[in-house]
Amino acid sequence: MISRSTTFRFAGVLAVAALLPLVPPALAHAFLQRATPAAGSTVHTSPPELVLHFTEKLEPSFSTAQVAGPGGGRIGEASQVDAGDATIVHVKLPPLAAGAYKVVWHAVSVDSHVTDGDFTFTVAP
Repeated sequence: MISRSTTFRFAGVLAVAALLPLVPPALAHAFLQRATPAAGSTVHTSPPELVLHFTEKLEPSFSTAQVAGPGGGRIGEASQVDAGDATIVHVKLPPLAAGAYKVVWHAVSVDSHVTDGDFTFTVAP
């Protein structure tokens, strides 16, 4: 026979397990969700800007993105977090020649968690 206290403990564990999916994550980080041009893509025309979309709002003063050209030098203007949507970063680009370009990003979410990453895209001849 199962004791009453064991039954209540089991019911409590089940109740907590059922509610867990409803609790938002406490340690949110801003991860790259998508980019234009897309990571690993080949584009056939020079993009006017790089646009990065993150999963969380960013701290504009501490979040950056840089584009390096085929020779390794930095290309484009300083990155800007979108004033209307703090999950988006823009980098205005000059006309790009054919070649591979590397994007390096550093994101600090509004809750101060830091993430970094990089990817490449190619401009076809």
